[in-house]
Amino acid sequence: MTHDHAGRLQALRAALDAAGLDGFILPRGDEHLGEYVAAGSERLAWLTGFTGSAGLAIVLRDQAAVFSDGRYTLQLAEQTDASLWSRQHLVEQPPETWLPDHASGLSRIGYDPWLMSPDALARYQSRLKASGITLVPVQPNPVDAVWTDRPPPPLEPARPQALEVSGRDSADKRHEIAGVLRAAGEQAVVLTDPASIAWLLNMRGADVPFTPLALGFAILRHDESVVLFMYPAKLDAGMRRWLGNAVQLEPPDALPGALASLAGQTVRLDAGGSAVWFAQQLRAAGATLSAAPDPVLLAKSCKNVVEQAGARSAHHRDGVALCGFLHWLDANGVGLTEMALAARLDAFRAASPLYRGESFPAISGSGPNGAIIHYRVTPDTDRTLQAGEVYLIDSGAQYPDGTTDVTRTIWSGPDPAPASVQDPFTRVLRGHIAVAATRFPRGAPGARLDSLARAPLWEAGLDYDHGTGHGIGSYLSVHEGPCSIHPRNQGVPLEPGMILSDEPGYYRTGAYGIRLENLLLVREAATLADAERPFLEFETLTLAPFDRRLIDTASLHEPERRWIDRYHARVLSEIGPLLDADARDWLQAACAPL
Repeated sequence: MTHDHAGRLQALRAALDAAGLDGFILPRGDEHLGEYVAAGSERLAWLTGFTGSAGLAIVLRDQAAVFSDGRYTLQLAEQTDASLWSRQHLVEQPPETWLPDHASGLSRIGYDPWLMSPDALARYQSRLKASGITLVPVQPNPVDAVWTDRPPPPLEPARPQALEVSGRDSADKRHEIAGVLRAAGEQAVVLTDPASIAWLLNMRGADVPFTPLALGFAILRHDESVVLFMYPAKLDAGMRRWLGNAVQLEPPDALPGALASLAGQTVRLDAGGSAVWFAQQLRAAGATLSAAPDPVLLAKSCKNVVEQAGARSAHHRDGVALCGFLHWLDANGVGLTEMALAARLDAFRAASPLYRGESFPAISGSGPNGAIIHYRVTPDTDRTLQAGEVYLIDSGAQYPDGTTDVTRTIWSGPDPAPASVQDPFTRVLRGHIAVAATRFPRGAPGARLDSLARAPLWEAGLDYDHGTGHGIGSYLSVHEGPCSIHPRNQGVPLEPGMILSDEPGYYRTGAYGIRLENLLLVREAATLADAERPFLEFETLTLAPFDRRLIDTASLHEPERRWIDRYHARVLSEIGPLLDADARDWLQAACAPL
């Protein structure tokens, strides 16, 4: 299907001109500033054609730019029209820097206060001080005025997240988070992240793709009571009983009045993760803003023992599906398309009655398509896997007891891959092992581990343009903060119970992509005799073999070889008995000692 993106851009410019605006800033996101959004919030994709999960557009009178990060550089070029849009790198050319350099002679630039955080707005205002440009809040969003067939808001029912998988009841969680407020001298916090609300109230939903969220907002008071703002149609009688009397239910249109009632109180609001509309409303009401992180984020990221056990079960279940798929792929993959391969993996997972769908759109990239870091196959790009090339499959699943995310890079030929491919693959594998096997002092942020994964690549002058690891939710978002293994995340220490990905990679444009990803659970390390402080280590959750045809065994150090052999022995012992005879034989060969 083709879309008239030139006509859409022209219509938006006409709407801006009618509103007396010289331009407009359009972030990719919704009023919750989430990664995955409902269809009616995909404004950036509708306007530009770019479907990545991180992006932003700036539309001026006679020029326009679309921005994304290094994961989407190639996708951005493929999906947007260069005659309409200048393509920019979010990090190398931030939009708040690009705007004053290209808006000479312009004075009024609009933004939607529901789609931009206070921190983001402050960055623009700081850069624009000397330019004479004024940022103007605009409601309703002018894109909505020209998007005539925009889908309506989702009204999927919310549902309980049972205690046997959540591990803690909501009253206990509310007590903990309200205690954080009391300790800080705050009377309330406004929660705008549906994942925080889902964790706090033991509630899940189906309003957005890939993440089981029920969209809404909440105010948690220091007395542990909650006001939940959600469309009444989403909450049936059973869900209302589950929430209990401590949770007051209100429709979304009651939100302005509820914020106004906080006048004179100190209210916490996450300045980086909430829409600036909330800050503007609270200031107008006379509340004192406490710009502090969402207090649920850290508590949610440290999984309790029940959630940890659920993660192990989910990954065990997922390992059976993934190993079955890898066996099938070896025998049947060549000659099939990327979409067919992704669908087959989904079918293996769907054999489990507990499967609740993908945790993100599978990245199924053969040959040069694998070099697109967050490639999303479409009917137009659906390439056939050929013999003797690299195939990258990055996928994940949602189960009631856990969320998975795993990447394997496969060689499609019967013979070992050439040395030119084995070398970078083995460097990526060595970096993966360096993170998975490390011990680190408690209190260390993930940034201190990032270079471990890159060091083998750096030795050869290679690198990758994404972080090494992100946090993972418990039947929630596959990308969960505040923890990560990323050079820019300097301030969040890793804590026991956090689950992170370990996914170094290497991408040769026009040829292939390599990424190897397992999920890791942070746990306390065994006490060392001479340790001067507590140390932490990782437990690997993911269970699937690495493709030995791509490993240059001669370049492995002996501890790396031992790590692989131990890991493969574990995969074989835990997953092998659950496979059919043919798949079990295949796995035994795939996991044989190096």
